Amino acid sequence: MIFENNDIWVKTGYEILAYSGIQGLKIESLAKKVGISKSSFYHHFADLEVFVNFLLNYHIEQSYIIAEKEKKCKNINPDLINILVEHKTDLLFNRFLRIHRENKTYNKTLIKSNQIVGNQFVLIWVNELKLNISPKQLEGIFELALENFYLRISPELMNKKWLTEYFDNLKKVIENFGFSVINS
Repeated sequence: MIFENNDIWVKTGYEILAYSGIQGLKIESLAKKVGISKSSFYHHFADLEVFVNFLLNYHIEQSYIIAEKEKKCKNINPDLINILVEHKTDLLFNRFLRIHRENKTYNKTLIKSNQIVGNQFVLIWVNELKLNISPKQLEGIFELALENFYLRISPELMNKKWLTEYFDNLKKVIENFGFSVINS
């Protein structure tokens, strides 16, 4: 069977990297999972390093898709939470990048992805919580919340129940720091 593109390789590799990390990304097991010979992999990508670059580019594409969906959100729950659950693999891939950000290429992709997705996310967050804080305060809180989020997520936790509790708790934390939150 001849494949015209490399989508099946990239989507499968992306998922493996998101859930198992780089140690789970072995060409032989990837070939078995997609049901195509290893030689086809080498035909498309030459080696694992080239393949990982395809995965990083795919992640940026996914970030733009998420950002477009976020633009349509009216609230955190259920709109944003539904998007986060739908894009669980993308968030787990971003977690991988964050954990391995000492790698310059991963860090560059992480920064770009966060800029694409984060800007829209912050707007939803500020609107929903009706925060009365300076942009600098917002940036600091968002960075702390983001770090905490990626330290805590796992495939098992990326569900509506956990995300609802996470965002409810985050609102309480912000209130406890004395930031002005207007309850609706």
